[in-house]
Amino acid sequence: MRQQYKEYPPVSDKQLGFFIDSSRCSGCKACQVACKDKNNLEVGRRFRRVYEVKGGGFIPTGQGGLANNVYAYTLSISCNHCADPICTKNCPTTAMHKRPGDGIVRVDTTKCVGCGYCAWSCPYGAPQMNEEAGQMSKCDFCVDLQAKGEQPMCVATCPLGAIQFGPIDELRAKYGNLCDVQGLPDSSITRPGLVIKPHQGAEKEEQPHA
Repeated sequence: MRQQYKEYPPVSDKQLGFFIDSSRCSGCKACQVACKDKNNLEVGRRFRRVYEVKGGGFIPTGQGGLANNVYAYTLSISCNHCADPICTKNCPTTAMHKRPGDGIVRVDTTKCVGCGYCAWSCPYGAPQMNEEAGQMSKCDFCVDLQAKGEQPMCVATCPLGAIQFGPIDELRAKYGNLCDVQGLPDSSITRPGLVIKPHQGAEKEEQPHA
């Protein structure tokens, strides 16, 4: 059965994005479960995903001791409704599109042929195949809820308030520009609508320039 597609008017004239407070996230996965329930997703298909990221180690200080650089944290990620989304560039039918105004990236299922190019392109794994329909699917920023003045399901469900949303420029003005953390691809690839407050040790180290 093909998926139904309904167009909604933009809810903002500014690019929307997410703020993820990873320092507060407990990894309860309430956002992931609520998103699956709201979108009636079968086992294996998840629009919002909670990852467990760990790494680091003990680094010699050069003075006979060791510095603790161990990190372990959880990170909630969905489609980032990027400013420069690769998925839309590689979609041969224009089904994957970024709408004007609020910049939400959606799949027009009246055009999608299920080729999967968008999924192969996205560094965040956002587009996912709906096997029953033979078409692609992804987070649409709960456009139906926003059209009614409600919050996206993940935002409303998080018990610790670790997920917020709004115009990305306003989120960056309030929380900073960081979205490059351990476990995520470089933000220069797609310029994601994402701001992250990282857990201790989660920030990527600056690489020396050649």
